[in-house]
Amino acid sequence: MTTSGDRGERRIALAAVAGAHGVKGEVRLKLFSDSVESLSNHKKLYVGGSERRLLAVREGKSPVARFEGIADRGAAEALRGSLVEVDRAALAPLGEGEYYYGDLIGLAAFDRADARVGTVVAVENYGAGDLLEIENEQGKRSLIPFKPGIAELENGRILLDPEFLA
Repeated sequence: MTTSGDRGERRIALAAVAGAHGVKGEVRLKLFSDSVESLSNHKKLYVGGSERRLLAVREGKSPVARFEGIADRGAAEALRGSLVEVDRAALAPLGEGEYYYGDLIGLAAFDRADARVGTVVAVENYGAGDLLEIENEQGKRSLIPFKPGIAELENGRILLDPEFLA
């Protein structure tokens, strides 16, 4: 997911707050990466749009984190549903063929005849691979497998096989 800060900076969501954990301000997280290292590698994070320092984070079935300024269960619960983001510029450079989901959202999608068929509005992964959610001009949405021959990232846009559009 990508959002914009007050100064127009692009941010990438690394996690979402799933709810409070205990009574001392800790929160349960839904990670959008493989491990809590994606969070602990950054000094500056944004939680619900506010800059916060990560005080502690630990792995688990549901990872748990503690942020500066969140000292009780009520404050932690108020963050439920908030995104934990980092400035895009703070992320590591990507290798060939790698991408952040946030970089895909908003890209135009074209068929092989170069006709625009829609825009990427979301990226999902239910375990079998990435799916692009494409919205056409009439507002209809389709989930398309992000796989070679079906949908591919080429020159800053998505080229896809329109047979997969519902």
